[in-house]
Amino acid sequence: MTKTELVEAVARDLNMTRADAQRAVESVFGQIAEGLARDKKVQIQGFGTFQSKMRKAREGINPQTKQRMTIPASKTVGFKPGQELKSKI
Repeated sequence: MTKTELVEAVARDLNMTRADAQRAVESVFGQIAEGLARDKKVQIQGFGTFQSKMRKAREGINPQTKQRMTIPASKTVGFKPGQELKSKI
């Protein structure tokens, strides 16, 4: 499902305009991003948990030149599905 499909599904399910559904979806995504930046963790009961993680620096190989290189440490987001979501999949 793409973001556009999600917006259309929300608009249809809640009987609202596509523009209102777009704002609602954008708001939810924005709040999740802010929560991750602020608290490092966003837990949505029945859906799952998003958590900010640090990825350590590591060695890699440049696929074009085959030379070894250091991949710097970076931030990433992990997702752990909740029990209800697991049972639906």
